[in-house]
Amino acid sequence: MSWVDEVLEKQVKERWPWQKEFIQAVTEFVNAVRPVLESDPKYKKHAILERIIVPERTIIFRVTWERDNGDIEVNYGYRIQMNSALGPYKGGLRFHPTVNLSVLKFLAFEQIFKNSLTGLPLGGGKGGSNFDPKGKSDDEVRRFCQAFMTELYRHVGSDIDVPAGDIGVGAREIGYLFGQYKKIANLHDGGVLTGKTVGWGGSLIRPEATGYGCVYFAEEMLKTKGDSIGGKRVLISGSGNVAQYAAEKVNQLGGKVISLSDSGGTVIDEDGISGEKWEYVMELKNVKRGRIKEYVEKFPTAKYYEGKRPWGLAEAEIAMPCATQNELDLDDAKALVKNGCMVVAEGSNMPTTLEATDYLLENKVLFAPGKASNAGGVATSGLEMSQNSMRLFWTKEEVDSKLHNIMVNIHQSCLDAAKEFGHPGNYVVGANIAGFLRVAKAMIDQGF
Repeated sequence: MSWVDEVLEKQVKERWPWQKEFIQAVTEFVNAVRPVLESDPKYKKHAILERIIVPERTIIFRVTWERDNGDIEVNYGYRIQMNSALGPYKGGLRFHPTVNLSVLKFLAFEQIFKNSLTGLPLGGGKGGSNFDPKGKSDDEVRRFCQAFMTELYRHVGSDIDVPAGDIGVGAREIGYLFGQYKKIANLHDGGVLTGKTVGWGGSLIRPEATGYGCVYFAEEMLKTKGDSIGGKRVLISGSGNVAQYAAEKVNQLGGKVISLSDSGGTVIDEDGISGEKWEYVMELKNVKRGRIKEYVEKFPTAKYYEGKRPWGLAEAEIAMPCATQNELDLDDAKALVKNGCMVVAEGSNMPTTLEATDYLLENKVLFAPGKASNAGGVATSGLEMSQNSMRLFWTKEEVDSKLHNIMVNIHQSCLDAAKEFGHPGNYVVGANIAGFLRVAKAMIDQGF
């Protein structure tokens, strides 16, 4: 057994057997960067793999808050400060019942390399709680956020750890968290959180950034084949920020979005989800906080498939999973290939299982892992931090241009690394190696 396999087996799989998501993320990474790890003895000498898979700090705390009826609730709070070799820890906060250590460790681990790929001076981290904001009043959400930040504030700061939003954490939650931070820390540190409202330190394009960036990356992949998104049918899962703005950018580039989904099921609209239909989805999900099945009541020519994911429901050249982890499995991958899919670009974190990824690659589908294709969100968070530090405010066009350039550069970095290490066109290999090399060099240089 090689030292790489020994680390994977003994220090990940045997030590944390119940952390399935973390094991999956590390396994994908190790398999991709194996040529680098085994070709240069310095990585073994400096125990880079052993060090990079262990969080620098894991913070777990109790969050006690009060319901409107006076009942006391208790949740878990977490912050995984994974790696700071490149800069302060950077990564979102997720409020969702499924949040646990395995999920957050996998997200923090992915964040290391995603942030590295942007070229910005950002380390990797992630955090959150098993609190569910759905069905809670604004006052209940505010009280929870204040209780959460009452503990978290001592561990964050613009030069230490900069959380952002994620599932269940939008501008409302960021506002409550920031207000409590200022009150307790007695410090207006504008860069301590990103995803803020534009009126008090946020950046234009931040809500759109992950979805836009995913589409920009897909467009770059198609360019390598002399093609473009224009005229292509696109399956998108999810109906939150990432899916919404991926759909908007696809429409702007001349593609046709034919699906959106949520945890209840999938809508297929063969006429395309654009214009008035896209605007209805924005209102439905962001204002009414409704379910995607309501779409067919407004537009009855569309079809709703309860309990179904979009991947086998219609033919499309492009698929963008933008919902949650492991939502695209081997059967889904087979359906996509059968139906003529050319490109899969991950808008969410690790939405494709390892078996599905292998099948797509074997069948010559252009496949972009989330650490590359959904890096637009953290890239724009980095731009927000820059604006805060310099007391500047860039226009929508300026931020969008910078985002586009970052995604083009990430794509090129992935291509170059894949080619250099003998896997031309393999974005999984390229993204992991390109992200790893920059972090590993920093760790060695710093004796970190």
